[in-house]
Amino acid sequence: MTGMDHRTVRANGIRINLWLGGDGPPVLLLHGWPQTAQMWHRIAPKLGAHYTVVCPDLRGYGDSDKPRDGYDKKTMARDMHELMLGLGYPTYALVGHDRGARVGHRQALAYPDAVTRLCVLDIVPTHTVFARADRHLAAAYWHWFFFQAPDLPEAMISAAPEPFLRHVLRALSFRAGAIEEPMIQEYLRAFTLPGTIRATLEDYRAAATRDFEDDEADRARRVACPVLALWGEFGKMHGMFDVLATWKEVADDVVGHPLACGHFIPEEAPEELLADLRAFLRG
Repeated sequence: MTGMDHRTVRANGIRINLWLGGDGPPVLLLHGWPQTAQMWHRIAPKLGAHYTVVCPDLRGYGDSDKPRDGYDKKTMARDMHELMLGLGYPTYALVGHDRGARVGHRQALAYPDAVTRLCVLDIVPTHTVFARADRHLAAAYWHWFFFQAPDLPEAMISAAPEPFLRHVLRALSFRAGAIEEPMIQEYLRAFTLPGTIRATLEDYRAAATRDFEDDEADRARRVACPVLALWGEFGKMHGMFDVLATWKEVADDVVGHPLACGHFIPEEAPEELLADLRAFLRG
């Protein structure tokens, strides 16, 4: 990633691969599935002009460790919080896309004195997804339910990882060619590392079990820090939910709007995202 230092650190008992750069208040950028921290390659260097930017691979993804368990969002949030503490940042803003935004949501709940601002990209809360699932969501987000079966998805995806990955990236994008071939190859490299497919499926399995139960138990808790919700106007969430309203149900201070793109906002609409982030992070 241009202008960023590449490091491996240890946090919460696992090795975490990350890129670090820039100067100023710290901002933690968390990627989604099926990508890695490299998805921020158009965002992190420019954001680094005014912020210290930390871009890790989540547990199970990229070149970070892939233990057998720990894919509930409480554990993944602890990974990231301990990472930031270890780097010397007791308070930080957090920007998460997709799975990373789900980690970020839990992180803001678990560490309210640490997370100063939260930006969530193209998701509604996990509890909302399952509690309000209908035939439209099941068709659009079929992979959420396919991944719940034990063992079979690993076998099928491993048999043809490149066609599967290309299908996902194409189906969830709106702006053709936004994810360039070198990045597809990098995501494919990471996706086919031993353990990645299993680990990332466990992320989704945790969402339907432990995460839902944790969210159910914490229904009365709300995100206290300011929240910016951005989503793709041509993505799946836009047509199925009032995205802004779902975040106002769980947070006290929420603003947001759609961007003219699909699911992969940091790569499909980087300049629009940067403009929104700069304004939001300035407060």
